[in-house]
Amino acid sequence: MENVRPHSLFTEQDIYLFREGKHYQLYDKFGAHTLEVDDFYGAYFAVWAPHAKEVSVIGNFNHWHSESHKLFPRWDGSGIWEGFIPSLSWGTVYKYAIRTEKGELLEKGDPFALSWEQNIQAGSLVSTTWFEWSDQNWMAERWKKNSLKAPMSVYEMHLGSWMRGTDDPDRFFSYREIAERLVPYLKEMGFTHVEFMPVMEYPYDPSWGYQVTGFFAATSRFGSPQDLMFLIDELHKNDIGVILDWVPSHFPGDANGLHLFDGTFLYEHEDPKKGFHPDWKSHIFNYGRPEVKSFLISNAMFWLERYHADGIRVDAVTSMLHLDYSRNEGEWEPNIFGENVNLEAKDFLQEFNKAVYKEFPDIMTIAEESSDFPMLTKPVHDGGIGFGMKWMMGWMHDTLKYFKEDPVNRKYHHNKLTFGSMYVYNENYMMPLSHDEVVHGKSSLIYKMPGDEWQKFANLRALYTYMFTHPGAKLLFMGNEFAQTNEWNFSKSLDWHLLQYPVHKGMHDFVKDLNHLYTSETALYENNFSPEGMEWVEANDGNNSIYIYLRKGKHQDDVLMVVLNLTPRVFDYKIGVNEGTNWEVILNSDDQKYAGSGVKAEIVDEEDDEWMYRPNAIILKLPPLAGVILRQKKMEKKRTSKAKTLATAPMAAKKVETDQEADTPKKVAAKKTAI
Repeated sequence: MENVRPHSLFTEQDIYLFREGKHYQLYDKFGAHTLEVDDFYGAYFAVWAPHAKEVSVIGNFNHWHSESHKLFPRWDGSGIWEGFIPSLSWGTVYKYAIRTEKGELLEKGDPFALSWEQNIQAGSLVSTTWFEWSDQNWMAERWKKNSLKAPMSVYEMHLGSWMRGTDDPDRFFSYREIAERLVPYLKEMGFTHVEFMPVMEYPYDPSWGYQVTGFFAATSRFGSPQDLMFLIDELHKNDIGVILDWVPSHFPGDANGLHLFDGTFLYEHEDPKKGFHPDWKSHIFNYGRPEVKSFLISNAMFWLERYHADGIRVDAVTSMLHLDYSRNEGEWEPNIFGENVNLEAKDFLQEFNKAVYKEFPDIMTIAEESSDFPMLTKPVHDGGIGFGMKWMMGWMHDTLKYFKEDPVNRKYHHNKLTFGSMYVYNENYMMPLSHDEVVHGKSSLIYKMPGDEWQKFANLRALYTYMFTHPGAKLLFMGNEFAQTNEWNFSKSLDWHLLQYPVHKGMHDFVKDLNHLYTSETALYENNFSPEGMEWVEANDGNNSIYIYLRKGKHQDDVLMVVLNLTPRVFDYKIGVNEGTNWEVILNSDDQKYAGSGVKAEIVDEEDDEWMYRPNAIILKLPPLAGVILRQKKMEKKRTSKAKTLATAPMAAKKVETDQEADTPKKVAAKKTAI
């Protein structure tokens, strides 16, 4: 076999952009690329190791000998080593043997490798992302599905534990086997998008994929890059979008990974106060280093371009933005303004969002961020961070805390549910019930609910009614759609056998109907991110634990009413409505087909007198621990003159009490509009 030949894919412009932190397609240059040079077919290699004394390619082709295939350092001081090795082809296993300044020999995987082995040593593979896509129609029209004016219901899933082999419970399904089962399932259930927990190569299963070593490699646990592309292609052909979890926040210290890549702190920050994560025992990227910024933004671009991802959910944004995240006093240093914001990380996230939206304006970036960091979803040119959406973590925690309460005590916590509506329009929010809430002793969602079996399931159906009718996009972790009883376990399949039991089948059918209702009723999504989309009718009836609100579409008569009765009491409830409106019940979470008690939600009477600061009223029979959704029929204006008077002289908007005001009994006026 011939030795390394000089060759380069880099231009001077490439080097300039790389060193400025502005090169966003580095995957076209770095890594291993099969090509033909001087009539020889082989593989070109390029790696960044600026402090190395020498770099060679080792692998099964040269018996892992570090002296036989040494790369050439570039003359321009970029720190890039490169060269062409004839006769190598796809499937070749390799690593970089890096001789440090101290003479130590490191064996490192390729940061830009497209595939990795599945073993402790985990070498990289010469591979390809060539694939014949069939999703042209989806790609041309996906801007409609990713629009803030479109319904977005996301199914969050972990590929290794969604469903396991039927012949062997320990066998992973391949990407193609998952496609065969997942695509029809998501279509039946009505989810618009699926979010995959990290598919990038990771060495340690208990990390769930959040400790990445192969940032450009689809994990080979489930097959080849083309197999993952097949899965995404099939989802797209069935009008289902794909969101990928992305982890630019940290990486593990595995010997063959990015840590001390050339013997120095190359990718990570040298200062442990900025470069080491105390919770995860991992290493934090140096966001101020231009070459690292180029690496990370190129990585995001790679998944959007090569794998046709429709969205990127950025993990652990809070830890990136805060210098004091999970650190005690003395363990962090403030920025130049004396504050706790990591200015380099903030700048990186702004650059990331600008870059990906410029290249792919029809995708969605989503921040997993649990603090109140301002303007995450505002444009960068207005001082924002530029994300498309943010997980509404406060809503999730408040909501679950409320639903854990025994219904007898809920009147003391009434404002836990109304509080979210006071800030829901500050950002573009996604409402998550995510994997983080069903692990590490937190119990499954169904066992967070109080009461006996019937009450637990009734509570969870009511919670889902609230979630799917609240402003914002939706995200539900796998298994929650049929009320998985065990906590999520990454090492085994979901408990699909539970669907043989009526209560679980009922929950499954309920989530399916909720999804289809959400995606078909424009009132539930057209104004998801606009204050015009929601209006409280009754927000302060804590004694009865009743919540009533309207969801509104763009058209005046496109209105739904949501009524939540969060106690086991069955009773007739008087609700104020506007004149000329008729209502019909379109969903009742207590219906027998959902394994509810079967109490019928129906309008038992109508009254002409003013109630809840509205001119008319209806009497609605409320089932126990239930969510009821009513649709407004076409307007019938019986008394036009009075309606005009009401429309031109609106009363004050109904105020949602703060926690401090909750103990003061009073009636607050509701906004009176002609609906």
